[in-house]
Amino acid sequence: MMKIDVLTLFPEMFAGVFGHSILKKAAEKGAVDYNVVNFRDYADNKHQTVDDYPYGGGAGMVLKPQPIFDAAADLKSKSPESSPRIILLCPQGERYNQKKAEELADEEHLIFICGHYEGYDERIRKYLITDEISIGDYVLTGGELGAMVVIDSVVRLLPGVLGSEESHIQDSFSTGLLEHPHYTRPAEFRGMQVPEVLLSGNHRLIEEWRVKESLRRTFTRRPDLLKDADLSKDQEKWLAEIAKQQE
Repeated sequence: MMKIDVLTLFPEMFAGVFGHSILKKAAEKGAVDYNVVNFRDYADNKHQTVDDYPYGGGAGMVLKPQPIFDAAADLKSKSPESSPRIILLCPQGERYNQKKAEELADEEHLIFICGHYEGYDERIRKYLITDEISIGDYVLTGGELGAMVVIDSVVRLLPGVLGSEESHIQDSFSTGLLEHPHYTRPAEFRGMQVPEVLLSGNHRLIEEWRVKESLRRTFTRRPDLLKDADLSKDQEKWLAEIAKQQE
């Protein structure tokens, strides 16, 4: 079972996310255990202050190191057998992607730190965390939404969480390419037809169509992904044909 701890000033934000859909089912199946903690409870002053003015002046408030260090230490002491990854959500962090999700899904214990205000005391970055993650080049009001995104993408990869293990293997980015288009019943809807090959029952041709469409979608929408893609000879040939068609 994976253990996920979240340090936040707004624990109530996670109730809806962890209490519904796949994330709820994952907990019910015993694949993951969620624990959301308000790190204000660890503040060592009577007013439970977790932030202060930055040294040197400037706008905004900075999260103090003490509550977060003590909260993380307490969580680690409750699982002494594990060596948790401690993840800071921050726009300055490593750009998050599917490869990172797969890496984190192999861990037994993850601790997420969600900040607010102007930023974190730098000693949190230097001496406490193991990973600093950004979900994109934009700024949110806090790290909670970023943590939810990362947790969702990790938990769905855990064994037994999805109905079929192939579900996430074929996802966009898992293969290095964007996923092929999908269709379902009816075969004709308001004059719009499902591609004939998908109705043929010929599994070899269907798989070939899916690979080609995956290449086509990646070429037109995210050509940057093709730079590092490990393509077979057939895929390289099909990609060349697609590129020529786009000229």
